[in-house]
Amino acid sequence: AVADGAERFVIATAGNAGVALSAYGMRAGAAPKIFAPSSTPRTILQQIRAFGGQLEVLDGHIGHCGAAARHYAAEYGAFDISTLKEPYRIEGKKTMGLEIAEQLNWELPDVIIYPTGGGTGLIGMWKCFKELRDAGWIGTTLPRMYCVQSQGCPPVIQAFASGASTVEPWDDPQTVAVGLNVPAPIGGRLALRALRESHGGAVAISDDAILEEQRQAVNHMAIDFGPEGAATLIALREFVTSGEIRSDDSVVLFNTGSGWLYRD
Repeated sequence: AVADGAERFVIATAGNAGVALSAYGMRAGAAPKIFAPSSTPRTILQQIRAFGGQLEVLDGHIGHCGAAARHYAAEYGAFDISTLKEPYRIEGKKTMGLEIAEQLNWELPDVIIYPTGGGTGLIGMWKCFKELRDAGWIGTTLPRMYCVQSQGCPPVIQAFASGASTVEPWDDPQTVAVGLNVPAPIGGRLALRALRESHGGAVAISDDAILEEQRQAVNHMAIDFGPEGAATLIALREFVTSGEIRSDDSVVLFNTGSGWLYRD
């Protein structure tokens, strides 16, 4: 973006993207403006500040931060690098699909379960798999994509279950899984397309179940699951119990954040 002439950057974030933009922005010599909701874990806010991001914490949810980012971009001519506001993020997210293919010797799994907030990971991987197939690098059978959200903020699940082609904003979003607290994902239409084209599915998990699973998973697996990743473990069991995922399917789950970020 800097090579193409961008001098200012702004983003709305609930966590990881704000940390990343702060780091890369400062490395590029352009201190970015970061808008984050007050519900963002304190450790993440500290990381943003440590990297030099110009952080502004707002009451409300990520949607309110998005409106502030758009206003800042219009007033100062900043490049809004929020989810799907730019051409780079989806191409970056595609690397998750490439790494899956490479690490599994170009044999893709039957199922991918992904914790979904803004949906860029789901969208990027599905784009990657179709491009690999069309280029002849893999076979014609692609993974079934499954979306997991919190019951406190499940706009994609609601749209998927109702058969809608677009995602309606979720009123009063509340969840401990900050990465899933996106009430109006701008990429909702593309996420729904990935779920349906892949013959996948979607499920919402309660916060109580997520917290309990996070605690048990850390103890049993010695992996520091964030709440988003813990939600995928619960989803897998539910899909297997319902028969939607077979016990002999190969499955990849994504843990998109570390649990320590949520601990004071």
